[in-house]
Amino acid sequence: HDPSLKMQLQVQEDPQVSGKNRYKYFTRGGTPNNITSFDNQFLPIRTVGVQTDYRDSETQTEPYSPEYVVLPGSAPELLTLAALKFGRGLPAGLAEVEMIERARAKRAWEATLPPLSDRSQLEKRKRMMEAMERNEWAFREQEIEKLQEIRLDVLMHLLSQREGKQQEMNVKRVDTIWSKLQQKKGVAIKKIRLKHIKEIRKITAKRRNVEGKLERRNRIQDYADYGSQVYAPVSRNGRFPDQNSERFIVKSHFLSTFNGILELEETLPDFVTQPRIRIQRPKKTTKHGTLNYAARREMELAKIHKAIREAKFKGAQPEKPLRFLFKTLKSVPRPPTPTVEQPPEGEEERYLAVIYLQKLIRGRTVQNMMFEGKEKRIELIQELRTTHALQEDKQLLKQAEMEAILALQHERDLQQQKLSTMEDYLSHIEGHVLADMFDFLNKELLRLQEERRIHAIVMLAERRRRIREAEESGLRQVEERRRREEDEIFKQVVKVHQTSVDSYLEDILLKSVQYTAEDQARQEIRKMADEINDIAYKLEQHRTELQSEEIVSELVHGFLIPEAHKVIMRDRVKHFQSRHLLVAHRIIHNEAERIMTNTASAASASSRAAEDVMNQVLTEVEKEMKMTQGS
Repeated sequence: HDPSLKMQLQVQEDPQVSGKNRYKYFTRGGTPNNITSFDNQFLPIRTVGVQTDYRDSETQTEPYSPEYVVLPGSAPELLTLAALKFGRGLPAGLAEVEMIERARAKRAWEATLPPLSDRSQLEKRKRMMEAMERNEWAFREQEIEKLQEIRLDVLMHLLSQREGKQQEMNVKRVDTIWSKLQQKKGVAIKKIRLKHIKEIRKITAKRRNVEGKLERRNRIQDYADYGSQVYAPVSRNGRFPDQNSERFIVKSHFLSTFNGILELEETLPDFVTQPRIRIQRPKKTTKHGTLNYAARREMELAKIHKAIREAKFKGAQPEKPLRFLFKTLKSVPRPPTPTVEQPPEGEEERYLAVIYLQKLIRGRTVQNMMFEGKEKRIELIQELRTTHALQEDKQLLKQAEMEAILALQHERDLQQQKLSTMEDYLSHIEGHVLADMFDFLNKELLRLQEERRIHAIVMLAERRRRIREAEESGLRQVEERRRREEDEIFKQVVKVHQTSVDSYLEDILLKSVQYTAEDQARQEIRKMADEINDIAYKLEQHRTELQSEEIVSELVHGFLIPEAHKVIMRDRVKHFQSRHLLVAHRIIHNEAERIMTNTASAASASSRAAEDVMNQVLTEVEKEMKMTQGS
């Protein structure tokens, strides 16, 4: 050791007690160097895991956050999350992700705002800021509503807990009151029973002597009954048995003197002074006659012990214990004296040569071992030689060698010191870089996990929305189809009603026209009749009998006979058309019933089928009418 060699003191700016150098500030307590031995009899034994001056509550629980430097003129987005800490926003959840997205959207909106220097867009900037303020107020109202809902849920939970506790307290109170009443009831019942027993005793005592005769005392019965007044007088009669109790003490010389006790012991039997204790064997069977669990376990252990002993001795009989306190040993017979055979000729020389060869090999082996030991400890031998050297020139040479070696050691220590300093600095930088990198990777991992979780939630919501849209679209199509059918049915009904109204109005118009035509014809006929009457009256004044007969014959041939032929023809046509009309009515009714049963399937098809059937029926009726007219 060179006292001139001094290590450079390393002073770090950040010792990092809670960081990577934590292990340097915590160590296990050891024993002092000056204690060489302990007395095992007085040495306390205790298992120690860690010895520290810190409590468990004072240990570091928050993740390590490295220091950072912000370049002038830059505003990193990561600094917006500087207010978040572990347990208060970190690791980031859904609410923190929404806050970050809102902050990004607000920064993007601030970037889109027109500058204040442009006065032409001040109104636009004002409108945008008012809209953003309204959105922020709406978002704040939503947050307040959520907080109110959460508080309401907590309040309802607390109210339910309070009601539950109040119910439990009421039940306990009712139970205590009920138990007290039960105790009072028991005490009252006990008093009633005692009073009942007392009264029953009085009644039985009265029944014994109903006539009230006086009985003479029976002394023999009193002394024979140990519950009588002689042995147990009642205090209500004026007798107190506790007075003069010393007269009941038994005084005997067998109990008061030692000789009396010895005499008493001699008269007693042996089993009184020497009790015989009989150990009762435990029952190994149950009440059903089967072995209990302890007996079965004892039998199993006995079998296992027997098997182990048999396996241990392997068939050999173990030694039986001594029957008496000593054992007589038989003398061992002397073995016969061994004899050595005479070796053949030449065998002894060969045996000696082999022994000599073994000695040479062993000596060479020892020599090699010594040489190897010398080579291994050559430095120690040289050091011993240097210490025991007597020549002055050799000592000078050794001193020069020692100085050269010390100089080399000094240079090597300086080099190692520089290397250790460089390694410490590099490890410090690497620790900071790795800490930053791991922190960033951890945050990125959490962000990616949250992003994937949110993406999965969004995908599930989108899928649910699509399923609902598909269901709603199917329902909408069914509703639209049903609406179209109902509209078509309504149109057809309205059309039928309209046609019925048109036909009704047409019938009314035709009837009105017919009535007016008949009235007008009647009036004209009356007018013509009056004119004809006037002419006839004039002619009758000047006609003859022959002219009258001619007029009658003309009237009969021109009016009565054709009218009779017309009536006959009408009856024939009516009789002929009656069967055709009956067939037409049957066809119309059958088709109408078939159309009414098929209206639920398709209203448009039913309306077209009804029109076709009506057209077909009308054409058939027209054909029949034409045929009848032609005939």
